[in-house]
Amino acid sequence: MKGAAGFIGVFLSFLSDVLGDTAVASACGNNSRNCPSFCEFCDHTFKRTSMDCLSLLVNYYCLLKFKEDMAQLNNTDWCIWDKVNSLYSNLSECTEEISDCLVIPWPNPFIEETFVNIHSEFFQDCSTEEFSDPLPPIIFALVITPIALIPVMVSLVVLKTKNGDGTP
Repeated sequence: MKGAAGFIGVFLSFLSDVLGDTAVASACGNNSRNCPSFCEFCDHTFKRTSMDCLSLLVNYYCLLKFKEDMAQLNNTDWCIWDKVNSLYSNLSECTEEISDCLVIPWPNPFIEETFVNIHSEFFQDCSTEEFSDPLPPIIFALVITPIALIPVMVSLVVLKTKNGDGTP
């Protein structure tokens, strides 16, 4: 079995040397129309797809666009989700597309670090008040309602089964 695996490895290595660029294209993800150009760039720049190429593509293809779009907004608008939602989603989709094209798992430590940096650069001054807990009277009403319904439901079940056979 080890011999067969070794033979396959040698054969694939030989095949990639013989076929040149076509072997790289077949190892490239084909999830979008941009994949061939991303993979070709990585092959010519780094001689293979790698985290270095992912970093370069994300920085110049995704982050520059995101930062330009954020610069078009007022600093006060950065904390309004309705105004940054599409920009943030586009950034996320862009990083995922490049990762998929380069057959690199997403998310990965580099992408996580990228989003942490984005949050610290653009969103660190945003308050989280819109996600705060509701007022105590509202919490009390939401908690007490099901508790109060339990005895009522038990009483209904007892009354309905009082005859023993479940008929009224």
